[in-house]
Amino acid sequence: MTASETRSLFAVASRPEVVSLAGGMPNISGLPLDVVGSLTSELVAKRGMTALQYGSGQGDPRLREQICEVMRPTGINAHPDDVTVTVGSQQALDLLTRIFIDPGDVILAEAPSYVVALGTFRSYQADIVHVEMDDQGLIPDRLREAIAAVRAAGKSTKYLYTIPSYHNPAGVTQPPERRAAVLEICREADVLIVEDDPYGLLGFDGEVPRAIRADDAEQVVYVGSFSKTFAPGFRVGWALAPHAVREKLVLASENSILCPPSFSQLAVSDYLAGHDWMAQVKDFREMYRERRDAMLEALDDLMPAGAHWTRPSGGFYVWLTLPEGIDAKAMLPRAVTNRVAYVPGTAFFADGFGSRSMRLSYCYPTPERIREGVRRLAQVIEQEMELRATFGAWSAAQRPGLDAPAPDQS
Repeated sequence: MTASETRSLFAVASRPEVVSLAGGMPNISGLPLDVVGSLTSELVAKRGMTALQYGSGQGDPRLREQICEVMRPTGINAHPDDVTVTVGSQQALDLLTRIFIDPGDVILAEAPSYVVALGTFRSYQADIVHVEMDDQGLIPDRLREAIAAVRAAGKSTKYLYTIPSYHNPAGVTQPPERRAAVLEICREADVLIVEDDPYGLLGFDGEVPRAIRADDAEQVVYVGSFSKTFAPGFRVGWALAPHAVREKLVLASENSILCPPSFSQLAVSDYLAGHDWMAQVKDFREMYRERRDAMLEALDDLMPAGAHWTRPSGGFYVWLTLPEGIDAKAMLPRAVTNRVAYVPGTAFFADGFGSRSMRLSYCYPTPERIREGVRRLAQVIEQEMELRATFGAWSAAQRPGLDAPAPDQS
């Protein structure tokens, strides 16, 4: 096990003088804390004997029913019996990896991919094989080639890990035809899909992308969370899995934590039952859209020639690729000295690629702080370009696709 690069940045990024474009911390300033306070107080007063006691290893039955309704906008029609409540979606990824992976088994993951998922996969000694992305997400032909290459090497591909909607860290979204192609390729190869969808309801055009799981209940395990659409402090997530997998998930969860926290589950359940949670999600969308717009406008105005970036239609992140010859990880100490923080792209690859890229998060700072952070970052990049012009370019192999030069700056 190794420390996440995002976690190691927290101590620096939390300093008030530093504009942090690093962590993907949800902005809960728009959450109705009076409502949350009332429902938790009432929960303890009226149902404290249940809320403060052990519960079911699979999760509270009413909450599992409500989770099925939460998933419905993605096109998923599920039964509560197939839902397992977890301590955040991260525990769901841990349990799935524990169930499926023997040391040396292969997990396919997008390039780049969610940093904490990569850490989980490594902790179970999985071999991570990256699959190239472009500005529309996972490339189906590259997926087919990766599966064939793993088989030719005599290894077993246990599952594909993908974030098709508002990707972390790339900010891109797979269109419907790509999702259909990915599903068909995995069906043909008998490769399970683990679909991680924490941002699916946070699209800025108001439409919710159709989940891959909506078109196949047996080939896909769908992982969700209330951390982005309600509050991360409750640590409530879930996995929707085929029946045989669900049984193993419950056993693995019971062996790991005995049961998910009853208090958190009942608090989330009462919130869903007594509050217009979809209206709250719409408020979050508007808040994050304003921040996304501020970041894209600042990037358009301030970034030097040779930099390019994704333009997310939802979620929390922009993936920025630097001008040729600049190493984002090597540049980070100078950026922090200039009071701005980001996550270097190498954190999101298992194989050392991504050195020219970085993840920028717009979810937490105000629009004014975002613009100031981008201004400081642009200054550092320009200084690096001057050093490169004077002393020569840093050179390293680059991942194709999202790390490749783009025809323009956007």
